Amino acid sequence: MFAQRIKIAREEKGLLQRELATALNIDVPMYSRIERGDRNAKREQVLLLSHLLSIEQEELLSLWIADKVNAIIDNEKEVADKALKLITMSRYGNKY
Repeated sequence: MFAQRIKIAREEKGLLQRELATALNIDVPMYSRIERGDRNAKREQVLLLSHLLSIEQEELLSLWIADKVNAIIDNEKEVADKALKLITMSRYGNKY
């Protein structure tokens, strides 16, 4: 979700991967991996991309976190549903 969003925004703004890589102080192959979803961006990179691509910080951070959660869930399918229920319950003050 995050990778797709930044790629679309970059293309809409007519920016090259090289330009964003330079702004993030990383090489182009690293940026390309972030944009393909093969590598996670760092939080500070997400914030800078938000500014550079004119995307609301909350939207981009939400997509970034959602991707991280999905990656964890994919690796822990047998307990993921229970963990998500526990999180939901604890956020609303319920005891598990």
